[in-house]
Amino acid sequence: MRHGISTYNLQRRVQGHCDDSFLSELGQEGARQAGQVLQGVSFAATYSSPLQRAKETAALIHTQLETPPTTLQFTDLLKEINLAEWEGLLFSDVEKHFPEGYRVWRDRPHELTMKRATATGVEVYNPVLDLRAQAEQFWHEVLPHHAGETILVVAHSGINRCLISVAAGVPPDHYNALHQTNCGISILNFSGSLGDPIQLESVNLTAHLGEPLPNLRPGHQGPRLLLVRHGETNWNRDKRFQGQIDVPLNDQGRSQAAKAAQFLQAVTLDRAVTSPMLRPKETAEVIVKEHPHITLELDERLREISHGLWEGKLEEEIAVDYGHELEQWKVAPETVQMPEGENLQQVWDRAIAAWNDIVASAPGDRPTTILVVAHDAVNKAILCYLAGLGPEAFWTFKQGNGGVTVVDYPRGSGQPHILQAINITTHFGAGVFDQTAAGAL
Repeated sequence: MRHGISTYNLQRRVQGHCDDSFLSELGQEGARQAGQVLQGVSFAATYSSPLQRAKETAALIHTQLETPPTTLQFTDLLKEINLAEWEGLLFSDVEKHFPEGYRVWRDRPHELTMKRATATGVEVYNPVLDLRAQAEQFWHEVLPHHAGETILVVAHSGINRCLISVAAGVPPDHYNALHQTNCGISILNFSGSLGDPIQLESVNLTAHLGEPLPNLRPGHQGPRLLLVRHGETNWNRDKRFQGQIDVPLNDQGRSQAAKAAQFLQAVTLDRAVTSPMLRPKETAEVIVKEHPHITLELDERLREISHGLWEGKLEEEIAVDYGHELEQWKVAPETVQMPEGENLQQVWDRAIAAWNDIVASAPGDRPTTILVVAHDAVNKAILCYLAGLGPEAFWTFKQGNGGVTVVDYPRGSGQPHILQAINITTHFGAGVFDQTAAGAL
């Protein structure tokens, strides 16, 4: 998680390596709120940046935990990005006095270079690429000590984005595509060492701060899209492959849809688009009931992947005739052609075309909020695309039944996007962890 709101955050100053900034009263309260929502989690250790805004956040979280870990380790590998030439300046002054550098930082941050003093003189360095190397070193050093354990990492916006990106394979040019709110919580599930498969369970949860969805950035003028997976079905619960068989929601799924509707009740929706299949359509209908001015639109391109001859079957039944293909689906899904069904590239092409059309059709002169309700495979494809990843990263993103993902286009639909939050399931009342069914697609 990121540290609480600091004095420099409130002043809109560049912090970076600078340690003149400390937690504000708002930041202290946010840290306590984060600690409260994490109260029952058993952490084997806490790792924190040594900069005082992060140190104080980690200490305040520990005061709220039922059994705080005995290990609280500070490491320079969790320090914030080094923006030596700008630190301490107002962002408005950076934009005014370093216009070209500021444009590069905003549009191509991985290409930004700066100068810094060293013991032998002055060197030119790349802040973002250096930070990614720092994040990589942190994971290499820490992960081997915590197999099967849960650890808490308290750091900063930039290093957290790099920690997530390096773990998930997100490329450097998407540095600005992942947002980290002060005291926002992200959950990464590692299967082993860095480079082994990883699941991003959730990114940037903020409900514990009284913000169900992350706030819009100042000056936001483009669309916000809320990407939702349908509620649970009996086949999700049974782990039976659904694909394009039209299975309706079960009682739990209808409850999830109602809770998602309540969660989004205060959000002003301008438009709603859904897959025409029963389970997402019913989920969307429950949500838009709270927004009677909305006419629900159907888009065939948002249908779930066609599993062909696998549909309606359990894994053990599929394994009888398609054992090799089933194993490939688990480890290299982009290589699998479903018998009499689709492959992931086909899903990619239609799902992303639908997404881009929805974004492009949003008004360019004012903020709008668009609800998109679809399926596990479709949502995963869209998220991989938005993170700069391909079909080989299909299993990276978890999509819980009724989970909500927030994607912003703050400068307009033709401009870069920001993944504000991924897979919010806190509206189901089970804390920060996604407790929804881990069923088949």
